[in-house]
Amino acid sequence: MTTTVADAERASRALLPRVSRTFALGIKLLPPHLEPPVRLGYLLCRIADTVEDDLALPAPRRAELLDAFLHCFDSEEAANAFGACAAELTSSPDYLELVRTSGEVFLMYRKLNDASREILREWVEEMVHGMRRFVLEHPTGIRIANVEEFKEYCYYVAGTVGHLLTDLWHAHSVFVGPRHYARLLENCEPFGEALQTVNILKDVAWDVEQENQIYIPADLLAAAGSTHESILAADNRAATRKAMAPLLALANDDVERALIYIEQLPLNAVRIRLFCVLPILLAIATLRELEQTDAMLVPGGGVKITRGEVKALMIAASASSLTNPSLRWIARRTRQRPFSLALR
Repeated sequence: MTTTVADAERASRALLPRVSRTFALGIKLLPPHLEPPVRLGYLLCRIADTVEDDLALPAPRRAELLDAFLHCFDSEEAANAFGACAAELTSSPDYLELVRTSGEVFLMYRKLNDASREILREWVEEMVHGMRRFVLEHPTGIRIANVEEFKEYCYYVAGTVGHLLTDLWHAHSVFVGPRHYARLLENCEPFGEALQTVNILKDVAWDVEQENQIYIPADLLAAAGSTHESILAADNRAATRKAMAPLLALANDDVERALIYIEQLPLNAVRIRLFCVLPILLAIATLRELEQTDAMLVPGGGVKITRGEVKALMIAASASSLTNPSLRWIARRTRQRPFSLALR
């Protein structure tokens, strides 16, 4: 039976919260005409990421699949066939289901207007070319050598997303004209990279134990007296924590520039601002916890903010995005202590 665009739309909306609950909540805040290209951009990136991360496949095969994925932009037949590669992957059932529906995702992509298709293709291709490079350079699991390589990785997997979103704002919002667009471009990469950097820092143990990936640069670890091999060793924890300090500073700088990015969005683009605020507030809350704990360096450990704080920030974000002073107030408040709506 032939899949219709309406069928594909319904399926993708149902699958989105299974592959990213936070993103699925945020995307509802966007204007209706922006929701489809942003949703499809996310799903395309997630399909590529699922292939990149699957270390059960030899690196040359993952590179082949990433090439095949890019071919889907030009060929409906290739797009419909790509989902079969899910049988080779070992990811979570939800991610595998997304890969299996690649043909439907590209069906929806082909129905977007010309501007949206061009934007998604440009930045997804940029991301995938970078992923392919890292797959081949680190065939058995990423081991970042230095801060420059760390920044390159974050650009490819997240800075590109900042560009993709900014280009969509410019293409689809009457409020984001050439002047605003030029200013947004100054900080769109750190806006995209802020969450990636924070996620890397909070998931050090998980990445080592579950993904066989180490993103803390070897040169920082060596300077502090640690190594990739001993990154989770209890007697090395202080040294590893010291090695992470420059990355925490980088994350804080990314967050600050992300806040500037949001401030540069016109106030009339209120729903775009709403979409952008919540993930940055979550990053700020996570950074606060990272600066007070070593849980991310304990085997089986990690850093999370409470569900209560997440819910409180979701509510507060709606008000904080209305003006720049209110945005700065809630950012400062979240940095200081867990955010709560309870009156004191």
